Amino acid sequence: MSTAIEFEHVSKQYRLGLVSTKTLSHDIRRFWITNVLGKEDPYLKIGETNDRASKGTSEYVWALRDIDFKVEQGDVVGIIGKNGAGKSTLLKLLSRVTGPTTGTIRAHGRIGSLLEVGTGFHGEMTGRENIFMNGAILGMTRNEIQAKLDEIIDFSGCERYIDTPVKRYSSGMTVRLGFAVAAFLEPEILVVDEVLAVGDAEFQKKAIGKMKDISQGQGRTVLFVSHNMASVKSLCKTGILLEQGMIKEMGPIDPIVSHYLRGGSEVANHKLWDEPFHKKNGFELLEIGIRPLGGTYEDVMRVTDELEMVVRYRLTVPKEDMWTTFHFKNEQGDKIFSFSPDANQVKRSKAQGEYLQVHRIPKEFLNWGSYFIDFYAFQKEREIDDLAYESDLLSFALAGRTIEMGNWMGREPGDITPHFDCLETKLN
Repeated sequence: MSTAIEFEHVSKQYRLGLVSTKTLSHDIRRFWITNVLGKEDPYLKIGETNDRASKGTSEYVWALRDIDFKVEQGDVVGIIGKNGAGKSTLLKLLSRVTGPTTGTIRAHGRIGSLLEVGTGFHGEMTGRENIFMNGAILGMTRNEIQAKLDEIIDFSGCERYIDTPVKRYSSGMTVRLGFAVAAFLEPEILVVDEVLAVGDAEFQKKAIGKMKDISQGQGRTVLFVSHNMASVKSLCKTGILLEQGMIKEMGPIDPIVSHYLRGGSEVANHKLWDEPFHKKNGFELLEIGIRPLGGTYEDVMRVTDELEMVVRYRLTVPKEDMWTTFHFKNEQGDKIFSFSPDANQVKRSKAQGEYLQVHRIPKEFLNWGSYFIDFYAFQKEREIDDLAYESDLLSFALAGRTIEMGNWMGREPGDITPHFDCLETKLN
């Protein structure tokens, strides 16, 4: 099998707040030292790690540092990491949107990129015209594009608006058409960033299925960036975990995802931070975990265990009408149910201080398998990210026999808002 993508000691440095290096004399000096005198660029020695949480002292930062890996033809590789880890920068380098500061990138074959909403589209041109323009950029003839046109339009679901300028498209429509163009115009390498999250659930499933067809049936290479770990595990065979611009780990996708979800914790289903993980508008998340009732945190629990979910947070200012919400998702990323503590269980007007919530989940409520939890804390209806929002913050697995999933706690099928016993204690 041949190599499709190769990164050799690739680094990318940026100067904060500026384009280029501020002054012409600065640029000329840098060119003279590196290109005429043949010496090492002095500015490569002074950059700091790209840690967005710290202020730093240097105006130079490394978005990527010494990235070295190969991707074989037909591989589907998931690139994961926190915001600011360098995922999108890596894809931009591969797509030649920007160039590396040091190192070499080799890509064998045409690259189709979907890096952000509207990538490669001209707003004044219609959807149909943009399809032909993108195909021409990929080196395809008009007849080749015409042969794929009906499939592209049908897959995108934008037939009614295909002769309307794309500047009038919603973000979801733009992503639908952009993905269809990138997937059906047959690039040897398909590069997809987090933009699929803009699409609805139905389209996300279609897109994941199409990427599987591209890699498995047609032998093309896919690089996929997403914060949805269920989608990453479903699609990808191997993964690359980035942290502060450097490769922390690479290999089979399952352990990569597990290590990412664990963060600094020993197990995936317990997160405890020395410094508050999420600080916004007076809300600080300190700890979250799920375990057998009265037990310890373990990688795998059993279907027959009664579970308790523990959440500890701090308010640095009083909050009125504030509560938490949890979305439980399956391995495919589908939300199976959500719940919020009832108003009569948890007081929503809270004083400044530290709080502990314990939610009890009955045994045999969930079937065997892996689950992911999204966490929300908010004050006002429909402003769910007012205080905190984290997708796939926690994961856990249940082992044991298959159980009947008929009426959850006596509720009718389809009611996905169960009410669990919840106790909230003010610690200080």
